[in-house]
Amino acid sequence: MKVKQQTFSPEHQKELQKLCNQARGAILKMTSLAASGHPGGSMSTIDLFLTLYHMIEHDPKNPKLESRDRVVVSHGHIAPCVYSGLGLLGYLPLEDAISQFRLAGSIYEGHVEPDVPGVEWASGNLGQGLSAGCGFALASKLKEINNHVFVLMGDGEQQKGQLSEARRFAVKYNLHNLIGIIDYNKLQISGKINDVMPQNIKENYISDGWNALEIDGHDHDEIFEALLEAGNSDKPTVIIAHTQMGKGVSFMEDKEKYHGAALDEESLDKALQELQIENDLNYYKRLREQFKPCEPSAVQEEDLNLNTGFPMVTAKKTDNRSAWGNAIANIAESNSDIPIVVVDCDLQGSVKTKKFEEVAKDRFFQCGIMEHHAATMSGAISKEGLQVFFADFGVFGIDETYNQHRLNDINKTNLKVITTHVGLDVGEDGKTHQCIDYISLFQNLYGYRIIVPADPNQTDHIIRYVANKKGNYLIPMGRSKLDIITKPDGEIYFDEHYCFSYGKADKLRDGATAALMVMGTLAPRAVQISDILRELGIKLAVWNISSPDAIDAEALQEAAQSGLIFSYEDHNVNTGLGTAVANALVENRLQCELHKFGVDHYCCSGKSDDLFKFYGLDVDSMVDSISKIIKKT
Repeated sequence: MKVKQQTFSPEHQKELQKLCNQARGAILKMTSLAASGHPGGSMSTIDLFLTLYHMIEHDPKNPKLESRDRVVVSHGHIAPCVYSGLGLLGYLPLEDAISQFRLAGSIYEGHVEPDVPGVEWASGNLGQGLSAGCGFALASKLKEINNHVFVLMGDGEQQKGQLSEARRFAVKYNLHNLIGIIDYNKLQISGKINDVMPQNIKENYISDGWNALEIDGHDHDEIFEALLEAGNSDKPTVIIAHTQMGKGVSFMEDKEKYHGAALDEESLDKALQELQIENDLNYYKRLREQFKPCEPSAVQEEDLNLNTGFPMVTAKKTDNRSAWGNAIANIAESNSDIPIVVVDCDLQGSVKTKKFEEVAKDRFFQCGIMEHHAATMSGAISKEGLQVFFADFGVFGIDETYNQHRLNDINKTNLKVITTHVGLDVGEDGKTHQCIDYISLFQNLYGYRIIVPADPNQTDHIIRYVANKKGNYLIPMGRSKLDIITKPDGEIYFDEHYCFSYGKADKLRDGATAALMVMGTLAPRAVQISDILRELGIKLAVWNISSPDAIDAEALQEAAQSGLIFSYEDHNVNTGLGTAVANALVENRLQCELHKFGVDHYCCSGKSDDLFKFYGLDVDSMVDSISKIIKKT
């Protein structure tokens, strides 16, 4: 392990003790000033935090130094510890952190956020930090950066199941550059951890193949030696550091009350006297009153310089998921020097990642049935400038891991979520596996864009499009083989000359009687519906809405001119495409009658064609329903 100093001299020890004492004072001031926060765990962790930073490769003047060691703080509620430590190290103005802690408009939020210089990963939901650490450690290996990743964790959060997923992954992929540090103060919100939920922390890590060390978490020499040993280990290491909640202030020590309770001003004065630190709270009160938030800077998303190859157009009926698998393998072959990563969760045959593994085995990572870990880890890898694709079934990659994607989005990741088996097209697996809420869920995530491909050829174009884009994207697709969408003259619609544009609708059929707006699996059926109705004298326009979160205003205006719009989807009818169209009609002040066709309750098992008929979403039923509505208008 590279360290800035090989030993701690008495001078270094004295300097470090002084810094830790100053940090404890800052922790108490900021939490008391905010009248909220978590001082107890911050005070028990600060010795670990500052000793670590005295050893690792980092540069306060260049927080994004490529060769730096990464520090992930999983128990993000110790933000006072992190802000105090980083302030004393020169990453940020300490007086800003103290005066602005938990203040509206400030970057110094109640849980750590990457807008603060030196913070790598936003956390708050406990148990995700070790997965993020795996992502950073894996990215360093892929980029051939010789560094270490340190994950600071609480002892209570070891109860979380995702940690066991991360431990197993770290051992499987030999992440010896990953070091966990547990603040083992034996207390959590409700009391002693062994009363709240007994656990065998050390034994759990050892049984999963980790090296485990136990130390006094307030002894800087022991911390130093443990970090040195961990850094030279040939496997992942966890350091279990025995500490005291509220360390440094006698009346706070070993009191679970101070896990999440700030001191009142009288108690703060007593604590600062004990620490022999000036009580200048009034100064920070004035700074807090004078604070004016700045407007956040917009994130510039530039295209990457990948060779996305040429579209692989087919006239043969096939499934979107095969088109995705073929496209990503082709892109990987064309960019052997650029790390494109695919993460799978024991669904390789279904989500079609086998070809990618064959051409880029060193960039394919099999996580097994550990979706929570895979989602968080994938997000962390993508933060390191790699293009990452997380492939999974809809109910696992969307519904089950929504919380992980929410945190990814807050962390401004660059993740491409590829989900197959969405909608009723899952068929026989039944209601537990029919993901009919993917649009509504991901529309809650401000940084994600949603693109739903209509057929295999458009899928190919979309994968090549997002492969060259920064930012978070969700690409949901069904399971079954689909007819290739053609123009009225029989030519392929999404051919080699087609150019995908996010937010741009595709007019698959012309018509002035009414308009049918469709997305995804049902698009080929929508074309059939229009062609049949045309023979009956009804000219139904068909618009493919591949970006349901960004309805094409021009297409909507043209469709509304008919006075009648139908939405058609195998998504929850209350929260999917139809609702997006309704909202857009109101926002654009367009007067038009809208009829929504979709899924109005959990469905049963059966072949997908039978399920579409069950819901009245098959071609014949839709022709009948639309005809009757048009005759009434």
